[in-house]
Amino acid sequence: MSPYLTLLVLLLAIPSMGSLAGAIGVNWGTNASHPLPPAKVVELLKSNNIAKVKLFDADPLVLEALSGSNIGVTVGIPNSLLKSLNSSKKAAESWVHDNVTRYFSAGHGNGVRFEYVALGDEPFLQSYSEQFHPFIIGAAMNIQIALGRANLASEVKVVVPCSFDTFLSESGKPSGGHFRPDLNKTMIELLEFLSKHHSPFFVTISPFISFHQNKNISLDFALFKETAHPHKDSHKTYKNSFDLSYDTLVTALSTVGFPEMDIVVAQIGWPTDGVANATSSTAEIFMKGLINHLRSRSGTPLRPRNPPIETYIYSLLDEDQRRTATGNFERHWGVFTFDGQAKYHLNFGQNAEKLVNARNVEYLPSRWCVVNNNKDLSNATAVALEACSVADCSAISPGGSCYNISWPRNISYAFNSYYQQHNQRHDNCDFGGLGLITTVDPSADNCRFSIELRTSYSASLHGAYLFLWTVLLMFSTFTCLSKFT
Repeated sequence: MSPYLTLLVLLLAIPSMGSLAGAIGVNWGTNASHPLPPAKVVELLKSNNIAKVKLFDADPLVLEALSGSNIGVTVGIPNSLLKSLNSSKKAAESWVHDNVTRYFSAGHGNGVRFEYVALGDEPFLQSYSEQFHPFIIGAAMNIQIALGRANLASEVKVVVPCSFDTFLSESGKPSGGHFRPDLNKTMIELLEFLSKHHSPFFVTISPFISFHQNKNISLDFALFKETAHPHKDSHKTYKNSFDLSYDTLVTALSTVGFPEMDIVVAQIGWPTDGVANATSSTAEIFMKGLINHLRSRSGTPLRPRNPPIETYIYSLLDEDQRRTATGNFERHWGVFTFDGQAKYHLNFGQNAEKLVNARNVEYLPSRWCVVNNNKDLSNATAVALEACSVADCSAISPGGSCYNISWPRNISYAFNSYYQQHNQRHDNCDFGGLGLITTVDPSADNCRFSIELRTSYSASLHGAYLFLWTVLLMFSTFTCLSKFT
């Protein structure tokens, strides 16, 4: 795949009102069965002048690859570690030592240029109920103390990424914006913490989800199109969904006493598969509109000429292991495909550069698993559904890029997805005798039958890292608590 994408995702120094408005980076997730090796991803970032990256955890291989890159890094702490970090200062000190201090770059060294520690992955998401609420503030304070003891508090800020559903407005107008009632106490404590330590408010803004969930948000309004019907709120006029959501948050912040709180858009993007209107061409329109809006420095009606201090595009790469509770599109947020190939072309205009695809990517052999048409296929659909319970079949879901392929080719897609995810092992194309290995590419039109990457950096290694850290923190917490028994 070789379309070039003119997407300038880099640090934009904007001398407006004496402040930097508009540093743009990307989210880099590794929730994939065969992630692009970290060294390749860092090469991809540097080739495209991407100056900031937000991570969802502190994978050692990723941090080692970022060492010496001079890329500003937001390192993440998974939700699974919040309870332990809340319970134990020792656990927090261990985490900071092993995941920040060990890699930290002082000045122009060869280490990692950490900027933020992001506590949790949207722990206030409504679907999580209140399971993480009791741990957020304590964990944030303990990490802050640990950074101080490591003499890093002035260099690295603690933040909490907040989900798109943290705030709302029943009227749909920004003037009615407020935080969810179940969050009020915790949110005020968080904002007091952030304000005390001069840290910004990290939040997801999602015009895509707003469009899908709100019948009053048109596609044109979500895509920054000039033809979109504007929304009125008293004397304020809103021309796009981004400004509408952003000012709803500004009102929510003002309502609880933090009208001047700096805002970082921690996640924003448009998926390219898995549901209607999630296509590369639509994503191109959205991304062009977003970047042009940010570069214009116009801000929003409630914060004119005061755009977010940073914005992180979601996401750099597709991830075939992401949870799909919200929708199958969750696996297709990437500006690049899973193998680092740009999905679409976008012209930025002034000083624009073409995004460079990942180079020298190593794939598994050119083999696919398809259905054997010479067999009795009466049970094939049931077998394919079982394969899809493990493999990524989001592209053949309604609205997906492969949804319109006919039976039994959709069965072949499911078989191949399972086969590739399991490293093309011969027995993983059996399916009770219904599978057949072929060297003829079954892809057609926009429906791509992928071949996975040849990589030693597997999801199993990534999972082992998270499991190890959970065990270590539990042990540290137990050791600390045992002193009081």
